[in-house]
Amino acid sequence: MDNLSEPLLVEIIKRIAKTSDRNSLSLVSKQLYTIDAEQRDAIHVGCGLHPATEALASLCSRFPNLWKVVIDYSGWISIHGKQLDNQGLLVLSSHCSSLTDLTLNFCSYIDDSGIGYLAYCKKLRSFRLNFAPAISSRGLLSVAVGCKSLCTFHLVDCMKVGSVEWLEYLGRAGSLEELVVKDCKGISQYDLLKFGRGFMKLQRFEYEINRNYWSSAARDPAYVAHYPYRYDICCENMKELKLAHIVTKPEIGLHFLLGKCRALEKLWLEYVIGLTDNDVIALFQNCGNLRSLSLRLIPLLCHAIYFRTALTDDSLKALALYCPMLQVLELTFTFCSEDYPSEVGFSQEGIVNLVQSCPIRVLMLNGASNFDDEGMKGLSSSRSLETLELVDCMFIGDLGMRSIAHTPNLRNLTLRKCVCVTDNGVSELVHAQNLESLTIIGCHRISLKAVQGAARSVYYSAESEKHESLKGMKMTRSSK
Repeated sequence: MDNLSEPLLVEIIKRIAKTSDRNSLSLVSKQLYTIDAEQRDAIHVGCGLHPATEALASLCSRFPNLWKVVIDYSGWISIHGKQLDNQGLLVLSSHCSSLTDLTLNFCSYIDDSGIGYLAYCKKLRSFRLNFAPAISSRGLLSVAVGCKSLCTFHLVDCMKVGSVEWLEYLGRAGSLEELVVKDCKGISQYDLLKFGRGFMKLQRFEYEINRNYWSSAARDPAYVAHYPYRYDICCENMKELKLAHIVTKPEIGLHFLLGKCRALEKLWLEYVIGLTDNDVIALFQNCGNLRSLSLRLIPLLCHAIYFRTALTDDSLKALALYCPMLQVLELTFTFCSEDYPSEVGFSQEGIVNLVQSCPIRVLMLNGASNFDDEGMKGLSSSRSLETLELVDCMFIGDLGMRSIAHTPNLRNLTLRKCVCVTDNGVSELVHAQNLESLTIIGCHRISLKAVQGAARSVYYSAESEKHESLKGMKMTRSSK
């Protein structure tokens, strides 16, 4: 090491990804210690930081070029010692002049005064806040006003935030490219409209509120029928959009986004109540660059007669026609009865036709109670399909495995809670010449012995997953 030049040592250290390995290497010599200190640009700290403020100050002094800091207290309990508090953020803001990316996870001891110190971080571009029970809108406003370079803003599970002056300010500034708001019950989809012209530059937007799906949806107090000018907002630069667990209506709230995003490449619509075929057809007509789509649906009462998921094959036909670049597709159906396959609005034929029409490389079918072995035979003719995940598909059995084994380019197969697939079906997979990985979870008729050698890499678990995990749901009780 002593004979190596400093530029070469710098290059070696940069290539070491694990923090523990870099820490060990820095102890080899004073030269390596000094070089590592100068090159270290990111730290991830939390429960092991003790005493918190003094330890953070020491780290900031040792690593003067930090630009990314994650402070994470997930899993913290009192025996871990006192959490970092407001004084810690004062230390951070005064010692890290290059700070551009900050994440605070489960920091319960930091309040509005603490994040107010971030106004001194003039280079801060990315701020992520996850579960901060003591921070309110006032603190967020101080960050918005003081940090002029912000382009990424995440707000998750911050229950004390009850007004959106900070969001209005960020909208007027027009600098944000990424905005994520999840599980902040004080922020409604109508509040987000106050972001206004900020949508014009936004490239990624996520809004999600986990709640009781059958609770009444909030009304837009400013909506006037046949006077939609409040929603005349431009968002043609948006490439990624996720709306989850919300109730929407035509011309009200975030529903307006569906007709205005023309540059979308990735779209998640998860348990959005109020969607219709007409909505998504209009969306697909404008999204020729769409590459990834996730639809999660539940059956709703139709025509006061029967239950069915809101979208039908008409949506799938439009998707195939207007989105020729689609490569990743997830279709999840929740609460659809296996006794009534018609509760799934998409037919088996419609799904197969879509996969055969688009260059879909990755496909997940979850809860498709109307999809069986004949459908698997249809999928097997796809020359694009490389990754297939089947979840809670109770009518897919061994014959379906025999068919899918002949899919020309299938490399990855996952089966979760597929109760009709047995060891005999898994044995058919030996004919899948390109199969690299096989994952089996919660399929009680498949044994560990049967999966051995079925693919180059195998993962097996007999444990059954919870319904919420299978369906990507987070059900919470509605507050009274």
